[in-house]
Amino acid sequence: MPLFETTGWNVTADKVAFGGAEEPKKKSKLKKNKKKAPLTEIQPTEQDLPQKRKSAETKEPTAKKPKTKESSQHDSQTNDAPAKLAPGPMPVMNSKLTALQQKMMAKLSGSRFRWINEQLYTSSSESALSLVKNQPELFDEYHQGFRSQVQLWPENPVDVFVEQIKGRTHKPISAPGGLPGNSQKQVVIADMGCGEAQLALDINNFVKQYNSQKKGKGKKDRTSGPRAPTKLDIKVHSFDLKKANDRITVADIKKVPLKDGSCNIVIFCLALMGTNFLDFIQEAYRILAPNGELWIAEIKSRFSESNSSGSKPQRPEEVGKEFVDSLKLFGFFHKKTDNENKMFTRFEFFKPSKDIIAQQMNSHKKTKFIEAESKKEELESKRLKTAEGNWLLKPCIYKRR
Repeated sequence: MPLFETTGWNVTADKVAFGGAEEPKKKSKLKKNKKKAPLTEIQPTEQDLPQKRKSAETKEPTAKKPKTKESSQHDSQTNDAPAKLAPGPMPVMNSKLTALQQKMMAKLSGSRFRWINEQLYTSSSESALSLVKNQPELFDEYHQGFRSQVQLWPENPVDVFVEQIKGRTHKPISAPGGLPGNSQKQVVIADMGCGEAQLALDINNFVKQYNSQKKGKGKKDRTSGPRAPTKLDIKVHSFDLKKANDRITVADIKKVPLKDGSCNIVIFCLALMGTNFLDFIQEAYRILAPNGELWIAEIKSRFSESNSSGSKPQRPEEVGKEFVDSLKLFGFFHKKTDNENKMFTRFEFFKPSKDIIAQQMNSHKKTKFIEAESKKEELESKRLKTAEGNWLLKPCIYKRR
């Protein structure tokens, strides 16, 4: 017997036999199985394999699979196009991920949001519009992250503005304490940098509800005092970098498609993001009608007075004083500063009518107008050297964790 030859096996053997012989039973079973196979199942030959594989690859993407909860969750997490995500809260992470993996996913999402936020605050409005046009998914990613931030705030400034509009409907349009309106008793609002146009949605729903409740009550309750309007007509124009829904018009808010003096209220709710935000203020002055109002809400940390290393300003008029003075140079009159919120400061201005301007010019304050003109020239000269987004309002940059 050769050195490497044993009973049932040798080096050149193709098969192994246990117990010194092959097992014929297994061979017969295979044959029986082949005989039982249905006629439609034809075993492919070696020549057919490449063709079969190719056809399978082309058919695979069109194959429809029933969607389950697990598969839909997986699709939402692996989708590389955030623009396709439905509006709403941040997507829930896969429960199958470990705690460490979930933490890493949250960090990646947060980092992405911070990066987009920084681009919007540190570039001009024109560059931001170009960025979103080239990469529209960035807009969705930003607002997805923004929604998660809002949930941590004690108060959303959009809700404050909505309540302010509702509260002033108790007085007649254009009356003291009421909303400013045009000659047709219509209130036209421009929401600049509207995000997902939540303000327009809330106001539209409120107007519908108000008009349905007031219907038929106009001829009753004749009182001597001023009464709330029996029918509201409020139109909201919403502008931002992307048309996230039908309420939004895409525009660079330094130049929006509205006529001069066509608006009664212009709102910037956390929207003075571009480095050239004073261009937005100039545009607001253009589209506002005389006696129209400018409403602004901004995060307190953006104002240099709130960031100084020392005691923070105690009086409301001290917060954002340089900011307020700059807006006055563009023709606005300052009404009030609301500094009660811990996170935000709200400002109200109005565009004076020609009569008010004439009175100011003819009064002893005429010299102030001359001083204002020279100060505005200084401001424009400073802007040419350094954009106002670098010194008048600090960019809102989230800390990296």
